[in-house]
Amino acid sequence: MTTVLVVEDDGALRRALGLSLRSRGIEVLDVATGEQALNVAADGRADLIVLDLGLPDMDGVDVLKRLRSFTTVPVIVLTARDRQADKVRVLDAGADDYVTKPFDPEELLARIRAALRRSPDAETGPVVVRVGDLEIDLSRRRITRDDEPVHLTRTELQLLELLVRNPEKLLTQEYLLREVWGAGYGTETNYLRVYIGQLRKKLGDDATNPRLIVTEPGIGYRWIAE
Repeated sequence: MTTVLVVEDDGALRRALGLSLRSRGIEVLDVATGEQALNVAADGRADLIVLDLGLPDMDGVDVLKRLRSFTTVPVIVLTARDRQADKVRVLDAGADDYVTKPFDPEELLARIRAALRRSPDAETGPVVVRVGDLEIDLSRRRITRDDEPVHLTRTELQLLELLVRNPEKLLTQEYLLREVWGAGYGTETNYLRVYIGQLRKKLGDDATNPRLIVTEPGIGYRWIAE
């Protein structure tokens, strides 16, 4: 049985989340403070953590950083902070995803399912992905559309591999720039826009109605293809 640790100081919301998850066959551990969260997470029972940022004893981002010092289980952040800078901050601190309060419980459940489907280690992600007439073979670094080869540059291929190996995970602009262009990069978002645009064109994706790559404006990109 999947076990989710819910870290939320609002008792009513914590109980509601627990009921919703348990009704779907998920075991729930629930705590109200950051210290309790760290203690429970340390015993290794949780398969995923839902973490509120507004905790009474410590900032949720600090909890997240301490969690990442000893565990790689997926963490979905619940936050009332809706500024782009806050969202980027939690993702860079190690969150796998975030949901902004107030939120739709069904959306949170979908994010939980997506996080549990993917491996915490990108390198163990899918090797071959097929979406309609598109086939992406990462082991051979070969991409075809309707059985015709798609020629990607080295940079395009690196971007594609990062996205495909992290399905449904929001990858920040800063992360992609550092991983593809190097540690000295992080603000050159125009590079990303150009290369993501070229990648979409070659893969047959449409930014206005995407089936492969979704843009989270000002934050990053997400691979959504099943």
